[in-house]
Amino acid sequence: MKHRQLGSSGPSVSAIGLGCWNFAGPYGPTTEQESHETLAAARDLGVNLIDTANVYGMGVSETVIGNYLRKNPGHFRIATKAGIRRDPATGARHFDNSPDHLRSELEASLQRLGVDHVDLFYVHRREADRPIEDVTGTLQGFVEEGKIGGFGFSEIAPSSLRLAHAVAPVTAVQSEYSLWTRQPELGMGQACGDLGVALVAFCPLGRGIFASRAPDPATFGPADFRKPNPRFTEPNLTRNIEAVAPFKAYASDLGTTPVALAIAWLLSRGDHVIPIPGTRSADHLRECAEGAALELGETELAEIERILPVGFAYGDRYSREQSNGVEGYC
Repeated sequence: MKHRQLGSSGPSVSAIGLGCWNFAGPYGPTTEQESHETLAAARDLGVNLIDTANVYGMGVSETVIGNYLRKNPGHFRIATKAGIRRDPATGARHFDNSPDHLRSELEASLQRLGVDHVDLFYVHRREADRPIEDVTGTLQGFVEEGKIGGFGFSEIAPSSLRLAHAVAPVTAVQSEYSLWTRQPELGMGQACGDLGVALVAFCPLGRGIFASRAPDPATFGPADFRKPNPRFTEPNLTRNIEAVAPFKAYASDLGTTPVALAIAWLLSRGDHVIPIPGTRSADHLRECAEGAALELGETELAEIERILPVGFAYGDRYSREQSNGVEGYC
């Protein structure tokens, strides 16, 4: 497995990481055993960056990871997040970046994970009325206490990154980035490159649209994140499946899979880009890892651009509710 730097002053990590939201069942039910098999496959493949959050199943993902680490310590660099509050009765969410909240949630995450520090701690969503400079000061305090190795922000704007980075070095920004979600190319990718910040790309496979088998809404459970998502509702879904079909055929022509090709394309966007495909399947993770070994030349990249030009996707990447807390900048 190739490695990349997690920010200019961060540790060396595998070129791809493992997103662990799926351990909490957002795309369908799973078991702890299945998740542990995926973590074991990650170790075998040399994938050492795992990404979770306190709200993934309201602690479920972190607990599953912690149970694995207690029996299999070491190897992994761990990233987790806080900053989202959910109403237990209604499920409604709001954002809290206060020092007390971030500290209490970090302590709870460390307990669930069974570790005394994490390598990376993100603010999951910004609290709009709290200056990001103040939040950065809180996070830098956690670094100085030895509770976290570095810090980052998820779904922020490049302008916010620059304000935060002026206070203390930001390790990483997490943004959705894939062949059908290319907003980071309109400022965030450039800002991260300029500042020496890692751009950690979640949903690099478009929530399954680039899988060998097209997503089938008939298999979506009531809590499936894609169920209300504009790109997975008709007529957009059918149009998107048709648009991606030539890409899948091209992957076959190259002797690879669309999953590996989509990962390889993302890795070609810059050495600071680190995809974290989310999966609860060891076999799927192995397929993702093949993308880290796939080298694309100018000819292949140009053909991918021809097949899937910028903005090809039908529908927004989030519903109105799902986009709550995401900072716009274009």
